[in-house]
Amino acid sequence: TLNEKAGANLKVMSSGASKANILDIDDGVVDMAIVQNDVMDYAYNGTSLFEADGKFTSFSTLGAVYAEVCQVIARADSGIKTIADLAGKKVSVGDSGSGVEFNAQQILGAYDITFEDIDKQNLSFQASADALKDSKIDAFFCTAGAPTVAITDLSTTTDIVIVEIDAEHLAALQQDYGFYAEYTIPAGTYNGVDADAKTVAVKATFIVSNDLSEEVVYELTKAIYENKDEYAHDKAKEMSLEYAVSSISVPFHPGAEKYFKEVGAIK
Repeated sequence: TLNEKAGANLKVMSSGASKANILDIDDGVVDMAIVQNDVMDYAYNGTSLFEADGKFTSFSTLGAVYAEVCQVIARADSGIKTIADLAGKKVSVGDSGSGVEFNAQQILGAYDITFEDIDKQNLSFQASADALKDSKIDAFFCTAGAPTVAITDLSTTTDIVIVEIDAEHLAALQQDYGFYAEYTIPAGTYNGVDADAKTVAVKATFIVSNDLSEEVVYELTKAIYENKDEYAHDKAKEMSLEYAVSSISVPFHPGAEKYFKEVGAIK
């Protein structure tokens, strides 16, 4: 276990979404958490989801672990082929005030589309899938690991397409928001989607309290990345040293930085 390998006393707690986890670290409730790298960027800079709360700098990065994929799903009979085609359509952008809603706003923005240009609906992933199946919406945004259960189930009853983000608009998006990484959803991930689809992803990332010592975080980081082959979770296959340190906009904890420099991941 990580407890033995890192010489730490880790207790696992279930929690809310990324924002709640950052607040818990700030309040000293937890020392370590998994959050999305876009939400931690908002917290560190006091923007978007954290505009009303202000900046939180009581945490730092340990390392990224796996992709939370920004998936834009449309009905195959909607005629939607590109993000630009979403203008004028009924589109769910996730729960109001959620990280997904900000992903949707930013991705649409790269195509010069605002929420004013779509018939915006705020539905959860499952409610979005149900609404698409019943032709109540044309498309929806979902940020989650791919495959996502709600989309997998939908694809067995409804012909869907994954709306791609092309290279030109990806570059524009990354220029404005450094936390997005290019991502390809492989053919066959969902029923009836027989070609690779290019999109973007944010990263599920370990963050730690700045109160933790360099030595503790060094041992934790080393234990997490040197034992990835032993993890049962499918997502562990995505873990790599290169992935751990790229598209991260919040400073690394000195302990994590020491480990990544030692192995050559950070020059």
